[in-house]
Amino acid sequence: MKTVYEIQQFLKQFGTIIYIGERVADLELMESELKELYQSQLIEQRDFQTAILILRHEIQILRDKQL
Repeated sequence: MKTVYEIQQFLKQFGTIIYIGERVADLELMESELKELYQSQLIEQRDFQTAILILRHEIQILRDKQL
C-alpha cells in the first residue's frame, strides 16, 4: 500500500466502506477499522503498520493546511 486510495480498497476486502464527508474524520475512522482488524488478527502486522503510517501522514498534512 502506498496511497489512501489503496487503503480504502484494502478495507473493502473486509466489507468496510468509509465515507463521512470530512476527510480527516474519514482517515481517523479508517485508522480505527485497521486497528480492529489487526487486533482480530485478520491482517498482517506489516500491512497494519504501513497503512497507519500513510493515514497519520495524510492527517498531519491536512491539519497543517488548516492552520
